[in-house]
This record gives sequence, C-alpha cells and structure tokens, in this order.
Amino acid sequence: MLDAQDLENIDQKGLALTIRSVFIIDPAKKIRLTMTYPASCGRNTAEVLRVVDALQLADKKGVATPINWSEGADVIIPTSVSTEAGRQKFKDVKEVRPYLRFTSGELK
Repeated sequence: MLDAQDLENIDQKGLALTIRSVFIIDPAKKIRLTMTYPASCGRNTAEVLRVVDALQLADKKGVATPINWSEGADVIIPTSVSTEAGRQKFKDVKEVRPYLRFTSGELK
C-alpha cells in the first residue's frame, strides 16, 4: 500500500515507500478491520489472530470484546441488549453500570 498522505516519503530512486496493511474481510466480503503499519514496523500476528477470534465471537454470540480481551476472558453485552434480555440469553451477567454489563458469553 502507498500512504496517500505521505507521498513525499520517498526512497533514493524517487519511489514512494510502502506501508504494511492488514485487511480482515468476512465471508460476505465486508471489510471488518484494517490495520496499517509503517514499513519500519513489523506486524503482530498474535494481534491479528486475536481480532479474528473477537470478530467471530461477536458474530456468533452477539457480544463485544473489551480492551485487551483474550480468548476465555469476559465479554461485554452490547447496550442494544437490555439487561433482562442479557440475563435470559447468558448464564451469567455482571452489571457494573446499566450500560456496562459483562458475561462469560456462555449461553443458557
């Protein structure tokens, strides 16, 4: 990929330096995530896999993942789901605030 905002970042031959980009595209051909790195930085494969796991979990169970989420950690019940509906759907619901509810994601 080329950085359209930094076309002045060129090598000794006058060519624009590339940036590294990762695109996660779902089966419906919808771009779900893009990550862009400068050429000088390596990519984090573990982070890419973590995001794929999070997207698949969100699609399967209708939850959201918090910052630094890892597989097996609690997830967030979206605000579009009422607490009562969350209690009917999930085995456990921990309400921190009316708008912030956590669950293990295990369905009833």
